Amino acid sequence: MLSSARSTGGGRGWKGSGLTTYTDRTLACVDCGVDFIHSSADQEFYAQKGFASDPKRCTSCRASRRSMKGDGADGHVAGGPRGYDRGYSGTEREYFAVICSTCGNAAQVPFRPRMDRPVYCSDCFRTVNAD
Repeated sequence: MLSSARSTGGGRGWKGSGLTTYTDRTLACVDCGVDFIHSSADQEFYAQKGFASDPKRCTSCRASRRSMKGDGADGHVAGGPRGYDRGYSGTEREYFAVICSTCGNAAQVPFRPRMDRPVYCSDCFRTVNAD
């Protein structure tokens, strides 16, 4: 354990104290298992940003995780806003062949139909939805 310590009045500490002391801590990375230092400066930064938990990955594993998701400049690179994967790549979409419940014509829909609900072709859907 390192002996570096930082004190700040702006950090989150005990109620009413107004003063928080951060000391360097050694944590184990959940990906590679290597011990890494969570510095007092980083802890202060985390507290100022409102982060409640300690980092789980070392710097190199965090960097490699970011690079696997994309460059991080555009949230859509990783799938959706804030990097969440929406499961839809935009290039391919599965369509299902159905028989329209109103007119009986064959149609294709972009969702898996359920047997307990009617499915319409595009013309009948416009008519039913107009009501």
